[in-house]
Amino acid sequence: MNIATAEELMRHLGEMPAQERLKFFAMVGQRAFRDENLSHEEVFGHLAEDDFTAAEAAEYLEISMATFRRFVRDGKLTSHATVGRSQLFSVADLKAFKRQRKAIKG
Repeated sequence: MNIATAEELMRHLGEMPAQERLKFFAMVGQRAFRDENLSHEEVFGHLAEDDFTAAEAAEYLEISMATFRRFVRDGKLTSHATVGRSQLFSVADLKAFKRQRKAIKG
């Protein structure tokens, strides 16, 4: 039996389409820790310092790319870094923005 290391698993997760990563983490949350009382931070805390691409950020915020681009254009969201032609957005900033939007919506 071939067992993947944590580093290999992270590399494979990074290669997955964003939708598949969401499914994977939902499955982890539902199945892997059934008998444990772990916090969101304990399970996903390592992602706090990561960056998302524009597409991943839009998906995380549950908005269309057009809406996401409008938020960037209007200065409501700003990229954390640029790699080539790709903008990267801080997970911490996106999380705060998402909380703010939910608070406004009620």
